[in-house]
Amino acid sequence: MKDALLDAIEFVTGDHWSIRFYKRTEGLENSVGDRFALFPPSKAVLAYSAGMDSLAVAGLATACLGDDVVRVRLGGVGRATHANGEPFVSIPFRVGAKHREPTATSRGLEFTMLSGLAAYLTSANKIIVPESGQGALGPPLVSVGHAYQDYRNHPRFTSRMERFLEALFEQPIRYHFPRLWYTKGETLARYVAIAGDEAWRLTKSCWRDNRWSSVRGSWRHCGVCAACMLRRMSVHAAGLSEDPETYVCTDMSAATLESAVDPDFKHLNTAYRDYAIAGVRHMDDLAEMADGRERRKIVRRHAASLRRVLPLTGDLEERLIRLLERHADEWKRYLDSLGAGSFVRHWIRG
Repeated sequence: MKDALLDAIEFVTGDHWSIRFYKRTEGLENSVGDRFALFPPSKAVLAYSAGMDSLAVAGLATACLGDDVVRVRLGGVGRATHANGEPFVSIPFRVGAKHREPTATSRGLEFTMLSGLAAYLTSANKIIVPESGQGALGPPLVSVGHAYQDYRNHPRFTSRMERFLEALFEQPIRYHFPRLWYTKGETLARYVAIAGDEAWRLTKSCWRDNRWSSVRGSWRHCGVCAACMLRRMSVHAAGLSEDPETYVCTDMSAATLESAVDPDFKHLNTAYRDYAIAGVRHMDDLAEMADGRERRKIVRRHAASLRRVLPLTGDLEERLIRLLERHADEWKRYLDSLGAGSFVRHWIRG
């Protein structure tokens, strides 16, 4: 079990870890049964965040499985059922540490571990990972500088967590990626077609908090980081639109970043500009992966690594290429919508 845990955590963080288990000194408290009676046995658990993919895939899964899907939200103290009566549990947790882990890659371990616990407690053998193709496969394909690749939502990581959970609970629990070969825009469009509601507008994509991304006392999406750029492109691809004041950067067609942000924004600094450049470049670099001989070598290697962990038939390389081609098409159409004078277009040309 220890080897399986080390394999998973070292893969997702890129660090070397030393883990030591201690024998408990006090007796185990008596418990009733071997399952915590949150709900009746369920067919699947969905690791739920405040994001657009989580909402959309939860809606799609519920359309197929009904109330047999339990949504697990990390952090906070919540009721066992959501406001609309759907199975929903919020799991409070705390990790004690002298120094906060700055890369956030370990958050993938938190999501997979707690969703695995929820699956065990509700007798489910399936965990639904809501991430669409760009979010799951894009970060390892287009890494930032010399930084370690981001595998938090990747099948190569979840396959390692499956091995660990099976060793821990002595029963198989599998992670499923129903939208792995779809873009975020396609997932959003499918959700809206089925649900017909506006709940997606209230989802949160940007990770920046109130300290760095608020205007006149209210939090907004920053509008320019990679997550925000993917959201904006996906909303456009789905044929939808948002209020410009959803974002700090209200006018993406502006000639400069300075003229694009809300005039009351107080943190237009070098860091904000760097996030913006990185966000635009990530979308563009991922689009470029769909073409070019040298880039195809990277795609081929990535497809080969997926083949070892995905129980799929067919040509994974072709699936990955088709996903990248659709991303490239959505990105081009979004750029065209901004106009030739947009600072985004200028940065790409530069």
